[in-house]
Amino acid sequence: MTEQITIIGVGLIGGSFALALKQAGADVRFVGYGRHEDNLIRAVERGIVDTYSTDLADAVGGSDLVLVAAPVGANAVLFEQLASVVSPNCVITDAGSVKQSVIKAARQYLGSLENFVPAHPIAGTEHSGVEAGFASLYQGKRLILTPIPETSKEAQAKVVSLWQMTGALVETMTPERHDKVFAATSHLPHLLAFTLVETLFRMEQKEELLRYASGGFSDFTRIASSDPVMWKDICLHNRDSILDAISSLEYGLSALTAAIEQGDDVAIEHMFRVAKQTRDEKILSKVNVE
Repeated sequence: MTEQITIIGVGLIGGSFALALKQAGADVRFVGYGRHEDNLIRAVERGIVDTYSTDLADAVGGSDLVLVAAPVGANAVLFEQLASVVSPNCVITDAGSVKQSVIKAARQYLGSLENFVPAHPIAGTEHSGVEAGFASLYQGKRLILTPIPETSKEAQAKVVSLWQMTGALVETMTPERHDKVFAATSHLPHLLAFTLVETLFRMEQKEELLRYASGGFSDFTRIASSDPVMWKDICLHNRDSILDAISSLEYGLSALTAAIEQGDDVAIEHMFRVAKQTRDEKILSKVNVE
């Protein structure tokens, strides 16, 4: 029997999810929901969704699963609206990169949580919007589930099966561990890229600096082209873990500053060698294997 999946937020994440499942041959009818009808029309034209509605009750009516792929700051309002219109048997999952605040909102508004499966695909680009989606986005990438005690095994199995069809590698974590890990490995690098570009923009000689920015600068700051609204929400909804990560970075920068001020070439080289070895052996080698 053909299943129906409603995607709330047909952009890079939600759109790629639908395209990947279609490419995998899933027997699914996709419905798009969002505030901007022109975006939804384009999603139909691109073959991402089969139909759409700007009315939430209409969009989720008859759906077997709802994927909330909107910025995490919108989840509370969406959950409150979904609670009164979604079928009791419909599975609700999300794709937010913060999990504790999403779960808190779900507990506040959704009522029964046996069909709620929090998730986070560890994939993306600096692009956003309906034009950004592509079918291979999740191939070989991790999908982190952070199920809560109330989550039923049946609902979790359904979400796992769909993500595996996209090519994703499914793992599980506690919500608390998830937010700490990704504050350091994902959120902090994005904040560094945003801050570095904004810092150069504030400098008196900004035009000259930006004119001579090298390939390394471009590579490092690529993610500063990411959606500012999404990343503003992430900062606010994973505040404590992000602040911890920033504090750790400040400690490292302070140590480097002191070594440079003191002309301590041994300390400087040691820090750089540890960083290079860690990246080469722990990060780059793992990426190459995957």
